Amino acid sequence: MQDIAAGGDKSVFAKSNHLELEGWSYRDMWWHTGNTHNGFAARGVHGQTVYIDPKAQMVIVRFASHPIAGNSANDPTSLPAYQALADYLINKDTAL
Repeated sequence: MQDIAAGGDKSVFAKSNHLELEGWSYRDMWWHTGNTHNGFAARGVHGQTVYIDPKAQMVIVRFASHPIAGNSANDPTSLPAYQALADYLINKDTAL
């Protein structure tokens, strides 16, 4: 688990064709967000996702069948939603 959570080489990933995932990396079939929560995900091509946010102690499992085979069709809405939910979970006790 520590090996997976460590993420991959960001400089190598930056050379990939995933310009919309700036700061991300890839390792052992897991995509790493590079965000301050050290979030990472297993991602299927039609939107299926297992998203893990260690800081928020959150796991999201998304079953999907998006007609476009590519996460770039879902990422603009899904990734901010995952982050917003994680931020809410972290801050929910202080907001009361």
